[in-house]
Amino acid sequence: MGNVPMPKQFLLLADKPILIHTIEKFTLESRFDAILVVCPADWVSHTEDIIKKYITDERVHVVVGGADRNETLMSGINYIQDHYGIQDDDVVVTHDAVRPFITQRIINDNIVAVLENKAVDTVVPAIDTIVRGANDQVTDIPVRSEMYQGQTPQSFHIKTLIDSYNALSSEQKASLSDSCKICSLAGQKVSLVRGENYNFKITTPFDLRVASALVEKRS
Repeated sequence: MGNVPMPKQFLLLADKPILIHTIEKFTLESRFDAILVVCPADWVSHTEDIIKKYITDERVHVVVGGADRNETLMSGINYIQDHYGIQDDDVVVTHDAVRPFITQRIINDNIVAVLENKAVDTVVPAIDTIVRGANDQVTDIPVRSEMYQGQTPQSFHIKTLIDSYNALSSEQKASLSDSCKICSLAGQKVSLVRGENYNFKITTPFDLRVASALVEKRS
């Protein structure tokens, strides 16, 4: 692994890696046929080692990811196709490894919603006013009541996701910053599921301190 910085999902939260806290939430859901952990090639062995140490659920598999978020998503889809096949009603629930406080309610709501709507995003209402700007100038102030902050899971009817991705141009694929945008760019409606403020993404030292305090309080 050389001098490659350690991905945040491997940082310890209390007594185990953030990733393990997250995986454990998904192993509680019996409706999942498989639980895929998609990661960079350089970190596959490390990921497998820590999963073997903490997780006994045989549904958990480590998969090599792609160059970006959406290629990584499609790597997971390709693994499903190769190892399980994809049926007409199959769905996938995708989640950030560094959101360890996901609840069973959020997971269940995603499953229920995606079975009905084919594409689902988890969101919380925006608390602060959202400002659009360019060149150090405000260009627009959207109506806050119509704004949401995106979280995960993001869930998809698998065949709809594949068809939507394949329908995008190279330029559209290059512009993707969010998996739900795959479907919205292809004209597929994306439904909303209510998230939770504490289903936050651990990306900074401050986030990790907050997460550690939450774990300590719950224990």
